[in-house]
Amino acid sequence: MTKADLVNDIAEQTGIEKTDVQTTIEAFMKSVKDSLESGKNVYLRGFGSFVIKERAKKTGRNILKNTTIEIPAHNIPSFKPAKTFVEGVKTKVKVQ
Repeated sequence: MTKADLVNDIAEQTGIEKTDVQTTIEAFMKSVKDSLESGKNVYLRGFGSFVIKERAKKTGRNILKNTTIEIPAHNIPSFKPAKTFVEGVKTKVKVQ
């Protein structure tokens, strides 16, 4: 599902104009991004959490040049779904 599909789906379900829905989704994504960039996690009860994970320093390899490089410790954004979200996917999505 793309952002456009999401906008269309929400507009159909709520009867709100697509432009208003798109503006709201853009504002939501900006708020989540700004919160994570400022070091704050975002918790959405029943849906999941957008959290910052710390990656430790490690040694990587460039196999083309046969050299090693040191990758410094850094933070990355991550999404952790709520238990009810995970259970819903487990029970409703068929294995292919």
